[in-house]
Amino acid sequence: MTAPAPTPDTPLTGAPLRVLICDEMNPGDLDHAGYHIDYHGNLDRAETLRRLPDYDALITRSRTKVDRELIDAAGPRLKVIGRGGVGVDNIDLDYASLRGLLVLNAPESNNVSAAELAIMHLMAAARGLTGSDARTRAGTWDRKFLGIELKDKTLGIVGLGRIGSIVADRAQGLRMHIVAFDPYVPESKFERVGVKRAETLDDLLRQVDFLTVHTPLTDETTGMIGARELALLKKDAIVVNAARGGIIEEKALVDALKAGHLFGAGVDVFVEEPPTPEHVFLQAPNLGITAHLGANTREAQERVGAEIVSRVLDALKGDVSKGAVNAPALDPKTMEALGGYLTLGEKLGRIQAQLLPGAHDIEVTFRGEFPADPTPVVTSVLVGYLSGSTDERPNMINARALAKERGLNLAIREQADSPDYQTEVIVKVTSHTADRDRTRTVGGTVFGKSPRLTRLRDFRVELEPEGYILIASNEDKPGAVAKLSTLLGTWGVNIAGMALGRAQKGGQALFTLTLDDGLTPEQLQAIRELDVIESAYLVRA
Repeated sequence: MTAPAPTPDTPLTGAPLRVLICDEMNPGDLDHAGYHIDYHGNLDRAETLRRLPDYDALITRSRTKVDRELIDAAGPRLKVIGRGGVGVDNIDLDYASLRGLLVLNAPESNNVSAAELAIMHLMAAARGLTGSDARTRAGTWDRKFLGIELKDKTLGIVGLGRIGSIVADRAQGLRMHIVAFDPYVPESKFERVGVKRAETLDDLLRQVDFLTVHTPLTDETTGMIGARELALLKKDAIVVNAARGGIIEEKALVDALKAGHLFGAGVDVFVEEPPTPEHVFLQAPNLGITAHLGANTREAQERVGAEIVSRVLDALKGDVSKGAVNAPALDPKTMEALGGYLTLGEKLGRIQAQLLPGAHDIEVTFRGEFPADPTPVVTSVLVGYLSGSTDERPNMINARALAKERGLNLAIREQADSPDYQTEVIVKVTSHTADRDRTRTVGGTVFGKSPRLTRLRDFRVELEPEGYILIASNEDKPGAVAKLSTLLGTWGVNIAGMALGRAQKGGQALFTLTLDDGLTPEQLQAIRELDVIESAYLVRA
């Protein structure tokens, strides 16, 4: 049986809803009308299994393992699982979702603490704190070290989400100049926080004295700061990673320190935690290390307990707009009718995020007669568009709230007829700048239960949106596909599928190639430099 997800109609009449807190935390006030909250810090597993069937919600930290055994032991009464803090590694998220259990966390509670730790690492690296401490403890009184002031220096921030924005605010108080790179954030936010925008990562790296990263760890951001990127920094720059291990390549960072290119660095996170005694960081010069302490302040721990309790109580009465980590499954009838369209919507959103990140407007148009109310497809478009660009993982519960926070304007349109297909979903995104507005349009339909791309810009195509898709435009003349195919062949890149489209004979044409493998930035640039190609983009569906 699938436990019912909480809805706005969840009654608060009769017996109070019961919440069990089984891990140690500071939960704040536990006296809430309509609820009975039991706090038992460090409750042992056997006792948790015994008590849980009598509760509507469970709140944990990282100690309690919420696995299949525990979820099954809870029985049908349990509706919500709350995790105090950011991660949910101790929760079997897939099984909880299958059982219809809503899983919540409270990542914002740690934002100030994480941002302040990044600032601490910037200052410690600038003044040689780690090296001076070690030498002084060893009996060497060395006053020759010359540090660097932060005042009037330029700080580069990669990722202007919640934590990155707080870092910018604190650094402005230190009289630093701030420039940030975040292609997923609209210009209005840069203006609101008073930060200069870098159009590319390379542009940011070339102009900063200090660098700090505050992005989620995704396929796109893993290793985004490697040897090439570190080499673009000014000599004697300072680099900090207090976000996620792996965003800055560990060996590349150590090599840059050993070569004397970097003045210093600070890290709070490792790819593998805890590190082994042989880890490259542990013998690196001018590197300050902390043990993933970003959230570890008394104030953050107090906030996280009170915040997760508040969110769990809100969820029990139907408000699931904050902190949702998963999305309880839609009812079987809706899934049967819209399953293919939900997948299509997410893919269209993900493609648009790569074609035009940082959009201000998203317009979703439904053409034709759908087998059920297509409104959930709009949310799946937002899930795809926001994936990898927010501090929280978007899902069918929180995507609209995240889009609103990001400043995205959403429009939904319906047309009774579709000129070419029985049904079609068109997604148009627009960004506004002082110079011009930029728009990208993609569309798709579903054959059986299989999504298909049907439109790119003003061109008709028909392509299965899977893997890597190379989108190229050219003048409608013979030879373009042959030249591009030959170039891909020299790189050993296999073409899995192809679709062609054109506006009119002899005019502009567009063709898409589905590739088995991705392309390097240098390979994509080589394609753009072909005399038969006007533009080329690579997206991953």
